Amino acid sequence: MNTSHPPVSQAAAKPQELARDVAQNPRLLEEVMRGLDAKTARVKHGCAKALRALSETRPGLLYPKFDFFVRLLDHPNKIYQWEAARVLAQLARVDEEDKFAAIFDKYFAPIRGPVMITAATLIQGGARIAAAKPQLADRIAAEVIKVERARYQTPACRNVAIGHAIAALDDLFARLRNPAPALRFVRKQARNSRPATRKKAEKFLKGVGKRAKGPTAQRRGPGG
Repeated sequence: MNTSHPPVSQAAAKPQELARDVAQNPRLLEEVMRGLDAKTARVKHGCAKALRALSETRPGLLYPKFDFFVRLLDHPNKIYQWEAARVLAQLARVDEEDKFAAIFDKYFAPIRGPVMITAATLIQGGARIAAAKPQLADRIAAEVIKVERARYQTPACRNVAIGHAIAALDDLFARLRNPAPALRFVRKQARNSRPATRKKAEKFLKGVGKRAKGPTAQRRGPGG
């Protein structure tokens, strides 16, 4: 990056490139983080996207800033909340100090409402966290299925969020020690009033059926 001009104000328009610059020169990280306080939306949102991109490629670089992203979960700007949730889900991959344990309840609490997009973002994050921390899969699934009784602006919003929940449960299902609660939840959604959500439930259940038959078929051998 050309250091003859303020890097954030110039580079925030291209978040992916900015993330690569920070990866090559970690000293720029603090400046990108300060960019969240910029006056212009282009710079603020560009920096937020750059931090998310960086969490996907270099989570270890952001891990020392874990608490910074936890604080962003309470930021009045919803976009910052969503980006922080995505970053924290990626940081679970390098959470050697088990920092996520202290924020587990805080992280998933908004699934119960009132903002559907926030809930969907956390539900998606839950699947990523379960991939990094399989020991939490059952606890995460229990939080995800709370979407069924969540209160958003409309019942339609809840049905959309339920669709995200089904997708997340599909991703983490193989890691569950007790899959029964997740199965009960998805079976109910096979009667969901939203066609797209209903189709996700049906696809999930078919997939579970195929996975259940696979090992049995292999054990029986070609002759059945």
